[in-house]
Amino acid sequence: MAIGQLSNAFTFKRSRPEPLAPGEIKPLSPWFFAFEGVMGAAFDIVKLHPDAWMALVALGAVNIAVGFTMLGRRRKLLRAMLKNGRSRKILVGLIALRVGVHAGLGALGTQVEGTAGHLAMAVAMTAVTVALLWYDQRVTFRALGLVPATAEPQQA
Repeated sequence: MAIGQLSNAFTFKRSRPEPLAPGEIKPLSPWFFAFEGVMGAAFDIVKLHPDAWMALVALGAVNIAVGFTMLGRRRKLLRAMLKNGRSRKILVGLIALRVGVHAGLGALGTQVEGTAGHLAMAVAMTAVTVALLWYDQRVTFRALGLVPATAEPQQA
């Protein structure tokens, strides 16, 4: 057997998955946004309850496991959201917001302290994280030229 024939004998062809029809990609589930919102508020949650890091690690593991198993056809949307620069800008923006709030409060001579302060920051960071991720999903749908499919058809 010649070397050329040998290399052709071991060539594997990877079949590409069929492209999805525009209505087949569903929006991300609300639980995805809830998990990410909690992760956005993780710093203040740990400041409120120092032992909460164990619950946050467990939630992160559940988020990863559920993401791998339940996202199914939504993976294309999730990949599109993670690959674009807008998602990285959201991450950098959330970090900048956190640092900016602390720097601004430091310039005013105060810091976020106490239960009420950390609770307010946790709620604000959760709301901002969820809102920005939801907005990113909407923009991704528009950029891909997709019309979001609903989870279940509505009945009259």
